[in-house]
Amino acid sequence: MTTTFMTGKRSTPATDGSGPAAWRRSRVLPALATFVAVTVFIVAGNWQRDRMHQKEALAQQLDAALAAPALPLPREGGDWSAWRFRVVELSGRFDASHQILIDNRVHAGRIGYHVVAPLVLDDGRRVLVDRGFIAGGATRSERPQAPPPAGAVHLRGRVNPSPARYLELGQAAPAGNVWQNLDPVRFAEHTGLRVLPIVVEQLDGPDDGLVRDWPRPDLGIEKHRIYMMQWYSFAVLAFGLWGWFTFRPRATP
Repeated sequence: MTTTFMTGKRSTPATDGSGPAAWRRSRVLPALATFVAVTVFIVAGNWQRDRMHQKEALAQQLDAALAAPALPLPREGGDWSAWRFRVVELSGRFDASHQILIDNRVHAGRIGYHVVAPLVLDDGRRVLVDRGFIAGGATRSERPQAPPPAGAVHLRGRVNPSPARYLELGQAAPAGNVWQNLDPVRFAEHTGLRVLPIVVEQLDGPDDGLVRDWPRPDLGIEKHRIYMMQWYSFAVLAFGLWGWFTFRPRATP
């Protein structure tokens, strides 16, 4: 009797990238990358949305401050940021000997200066008053002349706290009466005069030929809105592309 043994090849897992493990990797890795990208885009969009809401609240504060009646400066300043954009009434005498010019200012396409002088208030305190814009001379060496009025003055102005940051070329002390930026703290250090940590942008007063067309501050609300929509659009686009590449019908061979 003859016994016949049948032999066969043992089956081995597919190694050509078409097995279940490869299929799972082809789905999991893109999904994970999409989840990370969408999360980052949404977080960035939310940050821009929060900044937009903060600027909208500041715009409401600006509107309320400009619509409020003029008030005298408080005796105790405290938090001067609460007085931002408030219209105040000032009485005192200008200190012409410490007047300065803030360089590289532009109005109606003309380059010139902002004229700033300390005002000695009736109570003895000093505050820097931005008296307005004056066009520059024909050459850089020609300095415009805009002396402040002599004697007692009474004027209204808009409070603007000292800027926290500004761009300046070099760290050298200002030379003469032409400065690159207006900083009450630096002005006090340079002149030895104690001044309030604010700047008052003059709205009215004696007719001295200076331009006092103060623009409404650009708070950048629309910029934040555009960036917010951009980041949210990226999130939708990333999710949509993942869904299309993942669930689109596969072509049959």
